[in-house]
Amino acid sequence: MYDVIIASLQRQEKGLELLLELLVQEYRTICERKMTLVSHQEFSIQELIRQLVEEKEFVIRLLKGVSIAKYAEEQPLAGKETLLTLLKRLDSAEQQTSRQAARNSQLVLALLDQNDKSMQTLFKEAVPAVSLVYGRHGAMHPIPSQGALISGRL
Repeated sequence: MYDVIIASLQRQEKGLELLLELLVQEYRTICERKMTLVSHQEFSIQELIRQLVEEKEFVIRLLKGVSIAKYAEEQPLAGKETLLTLLKRLDSAEQQTSRQAARNSQLVLALLDQNDKSMQTLFKEAVPAVSLVYGRHGAMHPIPSQGALISGRL
């Protein structure tokens, strides 16, 4: 069981390294404003996260809910050191990927806000503040804000 847990933790570590690379690549793609590529990368990121979760759940089931740190305490000295070292590296990798994911999220939200403000400015410039139309006697009248019945001759 020890070897299976070590192999699983090593796979998780490699998966987190790959996840960090994908997140950094996604960040660069966002900076380059290539949003169609971002959606493709996001699918890869989500699939990798799903696989990492399955790997973690596998270890939890294998240990029947006992934490890896407690399991490590029960192992001989060499096994204990190996497990605790792997746990520290996993924790560090998770923190790195979490920071990069937060950085990506902040950039996307900032771009969204910028886009929203640009659209509001363009809308204000394109749409006149007061809408006027010609009335039946040739004078300008404001358009009512609610619907109105149209009357006249054809």
